[in-house]
Amino acid sequence: MRTRPGNPYPLGASWDGSGVNFALFSEHATGVELCLFDGRDGNQEVARIPVAEHTDQVWHIYLPEVRPGQRYGYRVHGPYEPANGHRFNPAKLLLDPYAKAIDGTIRWGDTLFGHQVEHPQADLSRDGRDSAANLPKCVVIDPAFTWGDDRPPRIPWNETIIYEVHVKGFTARHPDVPKALRGTYAGLASPASIDYLRSLGVTAVELLPIHQFVADKHLVERGLTNYWGYNSIGFFAPDVRFSSAGALGQQVSEFKTMVKTFHQAGIEVILDVVYNHAAEGNHLGPTLCFRGVDNASYYRLVAAERRYYMDYTGCGNTLNMTHPRTLQLIMDSLRYWVLEMHVDGFRFDLASALARELHEVDRLAAFFDIIHQDPVISQVKLIAEPWDLGEGGYQVGNFPVLWAEWNGQYRDAVRAYWKGDEGQAGALGYRLTGSSDLYGKGGRRPYASINFVTAHDGFTLHDLVSYNGKDNERNGEENRDGTDDNRSWNCGVEGPTKDPAILALRERQKRNFLATLLLSQGVPMLCGGDEIGRTQQGNNNGYCQDNEISWFDWKLDKRRRDLLAFTRCLIEVRRRHPVLRRRQFFYGRRIQGSEVKDLAWFRQDGKEMTEEDWTNPQTRCLGLRLAGDAIEEVDAQGDPITDDTLLILLSGHHEPLPFTLPAHRPGVRWELLLDTRTPDGRRLHRPLRGGEIYPLEGRCVAVLQLRRWAGGSRRRP
Repeated sequence: MRTRPGNPYPLGASWDGSGVNFALFSEHATGVELCLFDGRDGNQEVARIPVAEHTDQVWHIYLPEVRPGQRYGYRVHGPYEPANGHRFNPAKLLLDPYAKAIDGTIRWGDTLFGHQVEHPQADLSRDGRDSAANLPKCVVIDPAFTWGDDRPPRIPWNETIIYEVHVKGFTARHPDVPKALRGTYAGLASPASIDYLRSLGVTAVELLPIHQFVADKHLVERGLTNYWGYNSIGFFAPDVRFSSAGALGQQVSEFKTMVKTFHQAGIEVILDVVYNHAAEGNHLGPTLCFRGVDNASYYRLVAAERRYYMDYTGCGNTLNMTHPRTLQLIMDSLRYWVLEMHVDGFRFDLASALARELHEVDRLAAFFDIIHQDPVISQVKLIAEPWDLGEGGYQVGNFPVLWAEWNGQYRDAVRAYWKGDEGQAGALGYRLTGSSDLYGKGGRRPYASINFVTAHDGFTLHDLVSYNGKDNERNGEENRDGTDDNRSWNCGVEGPTKDPAILALRERQKRNFLATLLLSQGVPMLCGGDEIGRTQQGNNNGYCQDNEISWFDWKLDKRRRDLLAFTRCLIEVRRRHPVLRRRQFFYGRRIQGSEVKDLAWFRQDGKEMTEEDWTNPQTRCLGLRLAGDAIEEVDAQGDPITDDTLLILLSGHHEPLPFTLPAHRPGVRWELLLDTRTPDGRRLHRPLRGGEIYPLEGRCVAVLQLRRWAGGSRRRP
């Protein structure tokens, strides 16, 4: 086969219309071979071509006869010296770290390991068997795609509502999605899926990992799989398992079509990305990609014993963010997904691990510096999971500007309050108003807080109010996996029940959680399926369950239809009232010469809360008045009169607590918008004057709007 020297940039396999340039970084390799595959199953190695040229530690070659659809891999030569951090083994076929598409999935076998699995010295003994038959193959792609007039929706942060969802789980059982498309990118972009999401009112889908990932060996041996996908091996490749169109590059076009379709519907696409570790595990793991290409460059190794890996992730290894080529890999990947795949943002799994320079988490780490100055990545939505499993890894509130964070303290405070725990008023006050204690410094805004009550990791909302503890037996780990994260109230009876009173109380508690989430300042994230009462039967760690436990059940009974209607109502209330999605924290302001409070807290008796009320462990009922930007005048007491002034009443007490409404001048009424007491939230009640009592039920949320009334009828200003 004819060859040319080629170029060291760009890395990966690049089709230019005439041939393909291959470029692979390896600092410590002594030789590289490019392997081409063909045959019916793609496993026949038809060429093994030495790569002679290397420039700036990049090995490169150009093949004028290669075309898109060509399968390939690498064999990399060098020392096998685990004690020195080197694990080169040319018997092992390797994936290209920059592969844009991968055909197939891992077929587990001992040949995938660079060491002799049964040898007494374990990873110190090199295994010489060829692994090609067990490894999927990289694919050369044609990047051409007709984007037309596709434009990113660029929805402002304060108007964003995120819907966390798994590509397969959403459509695997959807009756209105064609069977051939269920569980795929095309299925998620089908008219039925788009119509549902638009009618719900969310503005962004946050997709669980879609980078090509590996199903762990121990799971496959138990008949399970890595359903969630937090085990990436291809940071540029959309996972082939979600493709309905094909595996030789068609998965790339299908993903692009999905993004384009979402954009046409005004919905953003955010990817959950896992750059903190790779799928090769610890020192006893397989050799699939980075380990064989250049182990000492790509992974964080223990300084005193370089045979072993630093593990801040609980997955056996941590990528080496102190190496410039590893940083380049991640930055190139992020730019690729924005520029070539048109995604709108990223949620970074265990993001604290990316910020570790030496050992401690450094909020001024090179990773942040590079992202902040990047003209592409800095312009999309950036969300951190602000913790990892290492010492000092919990960093909620400590990420720099440009970053939003999963607010774990929001989740904990809201769960504790609705459970009925004492002493939660102060924490709840901060969480409802944007968590200024966490994000009110350093130039950050309320929308730095990604608020959530449930997420993929943990109970669904239905299970949160229905189970005292996790039931993960089907995961095969004797229920030891998953966290004991039930901080809700399960109405006294665990699991399925036909008791109508218990069922009604559980449904109300779901509505309380949803109302709290969507009425709070910050960015709400709804765990996909919570709005229709999705259950995992008590499993709070469904990472390995690619079955009915994790898939959406679209057969909705009245109870689930009511919950969906209530969620849509809440989202519409949030959309109609800008005061619920402020860009600034509440700090007070002067209007028409009077000091008007943009935020005020009230006790059950209608008087403003005191410091003693906030510190009283028995305070379980409070009212929050929010004055909107459309304030036109104030009353004699300096209180705002506006159609966007809302009063949110919350009672975590189990008995009714009649609430005296804040007083206002004659002609002004409090009009009820919603009450979680009823399934649809539409409890009928006459407008009330200030000083009158609203009959707030136990464990309820009510929202009232201040209106001007004349002659007994409403008159808008």
